[in-house]
Amino acid sequence: MLIFANFWMDFIILVTVLFSIIYYYCTSTFNVWKKLNVPYVRPIPLFGNYLRVALGIENPMETYKSIYYELAGFKYGGMFQMRTPYLMIRDPEIINNILIKDFSYFTDRGIHVDFKAEPMSEVLFLMENPRWKKLRTKLSPAFTSGKLKQMYSQIEKCGQDMMINIFAELKKNPNEIDVRDILGKYSIDVIGSCAFGLTLNVTSDDTSLFRSYGKTAFGPSIFYFIREICVMISPAILKIVRLPFFPKNTTAFFGSVFKETMMYRKKNNVVRNDIVHALIQAHQANENSSKDEILTESQILSNAFGFFAAGFDTTSTSLSYCLYELALKKNIQDRVREEIKSTKSKYNGVIDNNFLNDLNYLDMVIAESLRKYPLLFALFRVATKTYRVPNDSLIIEKGQKIIIPIFSLHYDPRYFSDPEVFNPERFSTKEKAKRPNSVYLPFGDGPRICIGKRFAEMEMKLALVEILSKFEVEPCEKTKIPIQFSKLSVVVIPKDEKVLLKLNPLSE
Repeated sequence: MLIFANFWMDFIILVTVLFSIIYYYCTSTFNVWKKLNVPYVRPIPLFGNYLRVALGIENPMETYKSIYYELAGFKYGGMFQMRTPYLMIRDPEIINNILIKDFSYFTDRGIHVDFKAEPMSEVLFLMENPRWKKLRTKLSPAFTSGKLKQMYSQIEKCGQDMMINIFAELKKNPNEIDVRDILGKYSIDVIGSCAFGLTLNVTSDDTSLFRSYGKTAFGPSIFYFIREICVMISPAILKIVRLPFFPKNTTAFFGSVFKETMMYRKKNNVVRNDIVHALIQAHQANENSSKDEILTESQILSNAFGFFAAGFDTTSTSLSYCLYELALKKNIQDRVREEIKSTKSKYNGVIDNNFLNDLNYLDMVIAESLRKYPLLFALFRVATKTYRVPNDSLIIEKGQKIIIPIFSLHYDPRYFSDPEVFNPERFSTKEKAKRPNSVYLPFGDGPRICIGKRFAEMEMKLALVEILSKFEVEPCEKTKIPIQFSKLSVVVIPKDEKVLLKLNPLSE
């Protein structure tokens, strides 16, 4: 009897000790904000403030939005993504300091990727200094105004192919069309032609490997979802589960294609003013670089893949959201069409880069669409040096991770009244002047602003001109109102990955 009692006593002690260790591990980071006297949202053991995201109940942007409003009245506040403490910045002035004025303290995004284990994931978006700065400097000339003008005819050809595809799809089913699929094919053709000199003809090829592999880069993925949860608990877990940032079969396919393209260029001395040429030049400049700045062949190939992956799904999804809103707002759609018509008259029917630059109301429409549907729901930064917040007692220690909640800022009625309403007038010169800087961030801001911003805007405007000149866009029976978002994607995409609308041909 005594032996039996001792067994249970030992068992209870063991369970208590194990439970205490697990509880300590799950909560050991939770006192950081209290120590710093920073307001914070009370966390749950292990899950922090991420329980609903971890259970797949809601998208991270909804969680950030809830936290953003729970911290109302404060310039910043603490939160926890699982065990990882993040500082959420709500104040536009501090955001501006982090992204622009004091950028040297926050040069990196702080997104965990093991580049040694995943060499094809070392893309410009994820790269850290000093390699990021060197590659960004080398690639920037590929996106100047002059280079964009040179690319116009290539984008125009892709737009014409897109229209042929739209008419073909409407013959099959005139009552509905998945504009996101159509625009995804258009975007792949554009990025393939302008950035890599590849004629892909994806708009007329439903079996394209570029399309199928490209969709996996940023599409909804349970594996990516699990990976991010593991990182938030402890990055060390990735060494065990080994879930890559990008699917390995995707990076292998694109790595092989781009390596072949670059080798052909070098061997045949082919020179085109595009991204491939800029990457080749960056690789050839290694002999004059320090050890920390040297760019390996793997890094060059990974960035070719990164531009391709980032350049098509983001643009096509943004275009789809814009058409969706125009379908619901006929008066705005009609005004855009009238501007296109009058501008065509001004330029004698010639559609070129100057024509696109004159479409001021269309610029406002695109800007409002990107406000309502920013593809990135937050910007992430990490303090690379200890930083004292100006005119404040807060000191941000080196290594502290930062969240700038784009989606929440875009829906803050202090900056955008009636934020659920689609209203392009918010982006008139007069209205923009009323807002503080750093509350509208669809492309980020500062030195790490999206390098392809102007390229994407030109691509979007040309597609909208083509479509709205020939079709009236309206909802169909299957159009989701309001639109629902995926809970598993790294970017803000529709829940079922489709945007179904009806396109009615206009009489000439």
